[in-house]
Formats: sequence, structure tokens, C-alpha cells
Amino acid sequence: MTRALALLLLCGAAHAGKLDYLEAKNAPRARAADARLRKLVGKPPPPLVSIRNLWTYEVLPIERRRDASVPKETFDRFLRCHWTNEPTDMDPRLQAVLVAAAVRFEADRIEIVSGFRAPKFNLMLRKKGHEVARDSQHTYGHAVDFRVPGVPTRRLLEQVRSMSLGGVGFYPDSAFVHADTGPVRYWAGR
Repeated sequence: MTRALALLLLCGAAHAGKLDYLEAKNAPRARAADARLRKLVGKPPPPLVSIRNLWTYEVLPIERRRDASVPKETFDRFLRCHWTNEPTDMDPRLQAVLVAAAVRFEADRIEIVSGFRAPKFNLMLRKKGHEVARDSQHTYGHAVDFRVPGVPTRRLLEQVRSMSLGGVGFYPDSAFVHADTGPVRYWAGR
């Protein structure tokens, strides 16, 4: 054996010893990761619902299961005022309203008609004669207007009312439901 080959084998053995040490040190973590992976392999992915903002054309995918959620910052940004591009601190319970509707109707899509509305945008809508409250829950990040394509608006209304979360508005002509986390109250618009 040549001296260079002996040196190469010796370095390789030392490196292998170091790898054995690192593998032994990380073995519990690796076994746990392998166990998690084995649970997922061969199973279909969870069903998703695509929440589509009708103003920004953005789509927010989320798992269609009762306890699913996305990071709060992502949800806040997704429901930002489309007129000012300004996000706000959205009430996280609104995310649960959307997910519950998706689960109930096995929906693969939800359309957002309105999320946060900056106060100046809300005022402009009022001045133009739109059906918006002077002190709208939308201006506080406490409301969302939405629809589930293929689901009659009245059925969606019943679903949202059953949650007893806050205000629920029914807009049959515009085919959407308003849900907010303010005081419990009900109304119908156009």
C-alpha cells in the first residue's frame, strides 16, 4: 500500500468516526422524523379550500378541517383593504367562520367579497349610496363578507347563524353573507 493511499484511508476512517458520532447524537431526532414521515407516506394529502379575494385576485389555500388556520399575519394581509392596500388586525375568529363553512359544505373554494375596509373607504362607499354601516365592523377588522360557490346564500346564512358569533347579514341579491364578531344581531340587505 502506498503512503498516500494509507493516509487517505486513515483520514476516511477518522471522518467516518466523526460521522458515526454525529449520527448517534442525532439518532433520536432522526427516528422521530422517520416516524412522522411513515405516518404520511402513502396517504392522500388533506383536502384544501382556496379562499379567493375577489378584489385582489389572491388565493389563500388552507386545509379543510375544523382546526385549520394560517398564520395571523398572512390572514390580516390577505383581508386588507383593497382600496388603500392597508392591512389591520383581523379578528382570528373570522378565520374559523370561513373554515367552518368550507368543512360544512365540503367546499373547495370560498370567495371574499369584503374584509377590512379603511374608514375613509367605508365613508366613500356610504357617500356613494352603498349599503354600508356608518360604524361598520369592517373598519375594525371584525367582519368578513363571503360566499361559497354552489351553496345557496340562505344555507350559508343558516350555517353562519348557527355559530352564534356576532352579527350576521343576509344579502340575497348580491349572493353573500356578512359575518362579524360584534354584538349578536341579524339583518337582510339587497
